[in-house]
Amino acid sequence: MDRLETRSDAVLLQLSLAGEESAFVLLYGRLKGGIFRYAYYMTSSRTAAEEVTQEVFISLLREGRRYREELGDVAAFAFGIARNFVRRIERRERAYQPFPGNDGLEYLSESLVSEPEALPGQMIRNELVERVQTAIASLPDHYRQAVVLCDLCELSYAEAATRLQCAVGTIRSRLNRAHALLAQKLKPLRSRQPDIGAAGTEGCLI
Repeated sequence: MDRLETRSDAVLLQLSLAGEESAFVLLYGRLKGGIFRYAYYMTSSRTAAEEVTQEVFISLLREGRRYREELGDVAAFAFGIARNFVRRIERRERAYQPFPGNDGLEYLSESLVSEPEALPGQMIRNELVERVQTAIASLPDHYRQAVVLCDLCELSYAEAATRLQCAVGTIRSRLNRAHALLAQKLKPLRSRQPDIGAAGTEGCLI
């Protein structure tokens, strides 16, 4: 295992395809977190995210020989598989379910709804997260992908561009547009801040 830990994902994939179980275990450990997190935010379901993660690694063993290193890294190849499975699940389950609340969503909520000094703590935090959940779910897919990858999965612009097979500038543009749309959708909440602020500043978001 120590020797394998220095190997690239591409080498680990090739060794996995050759039947080396320890290489597959290491590759799984490297990639599963990112795949699960992406699927979790896109489907709003732990069960679906687990399903996607499992199917991605089964597919890697079945179809891994299609991978070409010159076209991108293994993580991007695995993400492409995950994205296809997520789309299947979305077609299967059209009903909207809330995103799981976490620090990433709360941080995004804070950045889109300003004037934190006017917000009285947990009541507004919960409402902001719910509003952002709904707003993100309503975005066009190419904008939603950018928000999930960059804001929630915390990928760099370059990493997101690799995953979505587009230019870094395109990611920046989509993210800026997505943020503008989200801010517009959250505008009614922003306009109510002065009234809420009368309750005090205990437990402010920032």
